[in-house]
Amino acid sequence: MSKSPSAKLAAAGFKGWEGTDPFEDHAGPYFSRKTENGDIICAFEATPVHCNGGGFMHGGALMTFADYSLFAIGGDVLNGPCVTVSFNAEFTASAPAGTTIYSRGEVVQNTASMVFLRGQVYVEEGETTRTLLNFSGIVKRIKRRPI
Repeated sequence: MSKSPSAKLAAAGFKGWEGTDPFEDHAGPYFSRKTENGDIICAFEATPVHCNGGGFMHGGALMTFADYSLFAIGGDVLNGPCVTVSFNAEFTASAPAGTTIYSRGEVVQNTASMVFLRGQVYVEEGETTRTLLNFSGIVKRIKRRPI
């Protein structure tokens, strides 16, 4: 799957992650950008493959995007390999294919071994935003083991 953003997302400054994550590459592609004030915004274009049988965003697709967002939002403090050890989500609305889905969030606490984060997945509708999912998670730093 291409890691190049659509023309709309590229024009807004979104870029793909240069690393490899086979599941996220299959489920996305996802993109992120840093705002002028240092906040991270993530985005992807919802297509029919991201939807459930009813034609709306599948909850698992939104949760996968939110999990990607944990790492993008925490990127400046994670410093090395990490895994999600806890993830919570509350669905608040739906969106159809053809929608640009965004996320934003913040680091709540950064300890020696874990980073606590929270955020929202949302859509922009004119001058307003509509939250689709509230999420929080804990990301644990892991030590690389010698081979």
